[in-house]
Amino acid sequence: MPDLKSILREPRYDLVKVPTPLQRLSGFERKLGRSGLFMKRDDLMEIGLGGNKLRSLEFWLGAALQQRADIVLVAGGATSNLCRLTAAAASMAGLDCLIVHNAEESPANRERSFLNRLFGAETRFIGAVGEEERGAATKAAAAELTRQGRTPYIVGDAVLGALGYVLAAFELHEQSQREAAPLRHVVLAGSMGPTEAGFIFGNAMLGYPFQVHLVSVEYEQAELEARLCRIYDGIAERTGFSVGGLEQAPLHYHMAHLGGGWGVPTPESEAAIVAFARTEGILVEHVYTAKTCAGFLDLVANGGIPADEPACIIHTGGTASLFAQREQFQTVS
Repeated sequence: MPDLKSILREPRYDLVKVPTPLQRLSGFERKLGRSGLFMKRDDLMEIGLGGNKLRSLEFWLGAALQQRADIVLVAGGATSNLCRLTAAAASMAGLDCLIVHNAEESPANRERSFLNRLFGAETRFIGAVGEEERGAATKAAAAELTRQGRTPYIVGDAVLGALGYVLAAFELHEQSQREAAPLRHVVLAGSMGPTEAGFIFGNAMLGYPFQVHLVSVEYEQAELEARLCRIYDGIAERTGFSVGGLEQAPLHYHMAHLGGGWGVPTPESEAAIVAFARTEGILVEHVYTAKTCAGFLDLVANGGIPADEPACIIHTGGTASLFAQREQFQTVS
């Protein structure tokens, strides 16, 4: 087993009780007439309704506390899981939190961001701007706080955050080995990159026990791959592990469920939400998990993942967003 000391030496703030459950999807196994279907429930964490960002926040808050920060800044949309979980985790760590939302300050958006303020964060709305302008606004807010004598820390270093899912790959591998037929395939949302790159790097450290499938929910393949490469190479540099380049990884990109892009539902993603709710009692939401679940069901039902090879989808959370998405549904009123 590879030595994780260089990762475990990074400062961390304990947020995640591990392992998160590995749940058998027995309802889908019956429906599809195959066995070996699982979901890794990273939505079932004890803080802020859970989600993948808590694994990254262990390292981000660890760094913030090491740097003696007294306030953390984070940016995202009004229903951002990262923003909600940062607000919750910061309150636990005794840190103030400022959230920069790239959205209009409308009554609807204030309602969508309510949980952030419930956790004690200050929220600022800067209008519907892109990632670059949002990042600049966050840096400007941090600079102003510094002039006021505060010590801010901006959450989001992709390489540092990815370390949480390096460890998650080891966690899932250990759980998998306890099954009668160990997992061969893992399905993840393809998006900003830290979760995916971290898991792929951990898989490489383990000697590639998993075929990793990324269902893109945000970017075309070239941009998604470029993001992953930057983070993957950054993990290697930060940790000192030499595991080969991303091109050597058993990695499969699936673009068929991207549809109109980030946050734009498709008939298949809505069908996946309904299917998981009514088959397994599991809630997933439109932005990230629905398209990933649609891709998973497509792969296991139509031969993309062989019937004799066990497969797992990682539920990365976001359930709170579902309560602001009722009007996006076409088949459920």
